[in-house]
Amino acid sequence: MFSTILSGTIVGMESRLVEVEVDLSAGLPCFVMVGKLGAEVKESGERVRIALKNAGIIIPPMHISINLSPAGFRKEGTGFDLPIAVGVLDALGRLPAGCGKDMLILGELGLNGEIRQTKGVLPLAVSAVKAGIRQCLVPVQNAKEAAAAKGMKSVGVSHLGQVMAYLKLSGEKRDMLIRPEKEEPESLLQESRQKEEEEERLDFADIMGQESVKRAALIAAAGFHHMLITGPPGAGKTMIARRMSTILPPLTLEESLEVSSVYSIAGRLPAEKGLITRRPFLSPHHTVTPAALSGGGRIPGPGIISLSHRGILFLDELPEFKRQTLDLLRQPLEDKEIQIARSSGCFTYPADMMLVAAMNPCPCGYYPDTGRCRCTPFEIHSYTGHISGPVLDRIDIHAEASPIEVSQLQSGKRGISSAFMRERVMKARDRQEKRYAGTSFRFNSDLKPGDMEKYCPLGEGEKELMEKMFHTMHLSARAYHRVLKVARTIADLEGSRRIEAKHLREAVCYRAVEQGGYGDDK
Repeated sequence: MFSTILSGTIVGMESRLVEVEVDLSAGLPCFVMVGKLGAEVKESGERVRIALKNAGIIIPPMHISINLSPAGFRKEGTGFDLPIAVGVLDALGRLPAGCGKDMLILGELGLNGEIRQTKGVLPLAVSAVKAGIRQCLVPVQNAKEAAAAKGMKSVGVSHLGQVMAYLKLSGEKRDMLIRPEKEEPESLLQESRQKEEEEERLDFADIMGQESVKRAALIAAAGFHHMLITGPPGAGKTMIARRMSTILPPLTLEESLEVSSVYSIAGRLPAEKGLITRRPFLSPHHTVTPAALSGGGRIPGPGIISLSHRGILFLDELPEFKRQTLDLLRQPLEDKEIQIARSSGCFTYPADMMLVAAMNPCPCGYYPDTGRCRCTPFEIHSYTGHISGPVLDRIDIHAEASPIEVSQLQSGKRGISSAFMRERVMKARDRQEKRYAGTSFRFNSDLKPGDMEKYCPLGEGEKELMEKMFHTMHLSARAYHRVLKVARTIADLEGSRRIEAKHLREAVCYRAVEQGGYGDDK
């Protein structure tokens, strides 16, 4: 008696389909599982056996062999419980032969037969569609998630008895028993986006003053540039950073699927939502460990950097983070991905996020106000020395927040709104979309050094200006290119087809803050 059920597992960020092969034969009663199994998968045998017993299925004393094929990579997670149970039932003859053919089956089993949520359903459903599989049987909590894979009919189940009743039927009778989820990803994206817009409460209009920092935030959002805000306590640095997501362009369907896959693998995709439709905003505490930031474990899962993919990673009180932790940002800020090497292999996770950081200029926060600042030069150097020069060099925009005057607070005058700023960002985004059509670039910040001549050409006067600023400000080659990218974004905001001298002058002003001595040698 033999049966085969299609399931899958996640290896790093890669989803792989797995065939669960079940063989029942006479011999010494035992439940043997092979196929390079992780600890959670090895425990599946006991969960399946007890869940079947509590569902009223008595397994006769037989030799049960289960192979998870192919055996060349390690299988992790609890999603194999349900396919193993269905395979055993099929081999026992308790289900019609081949009832699970051309169907992806995933799910964790409780000892009472309850089917529980599992990780990585969305990327596995996408892989199944690519392999020609158009139907999946998953926990009811994962049903919307699986339906987000275009072309997949998702059936959500909550108990082993319900699974048996469903698989005993065929055709339309199945759909009458359990109504499948078969929504188009576009409609799921639109529905979730409308709900989130109704719940949105943060607005740039709440911030009094700081017009120069708002201008910097507008440019950063339009080009998806990294940004550092420096200023005294209470100047509104954190308020500005937390409102950055309100002016970013909405996620496209492709980006939403990317982000949702990361959250699905991490087990952080909400059950009531099939897709993540708002750009992520993560703000870890400065005590965060390097493993939590980059991704940890023997087989590492996505860390905070990867969970910020296509969104914002906000680091408040930047110098309070350990230098070792901050230096982890070097690779993802440059390559937009993070590679983690373990004894079990090398794993690559997406990390195309926008870094927004805030810091005080000194430990007390009031430098260079000599009337209030009592920090010694050594204390200031030690404080800012936590941020290395290479990390600072990768941040495109450095903005200074000034102290707020009481007249600004009492004026009652609201600033420019997030809606107005977002409208300008969207216009600049449209220009970038047309410019980079047919390429892998989405924003100006994505440009590589070899693309500067094509997308950021300069006239003779602009070249002379940049040469002068390069020598005067001692810019690195990386900083030179980042100035050009910021200038390209400023030109897009103003609707200019070419980069002009005024755009370069404004762009280079956002590098001036780092000339104050933050960090160490570049």
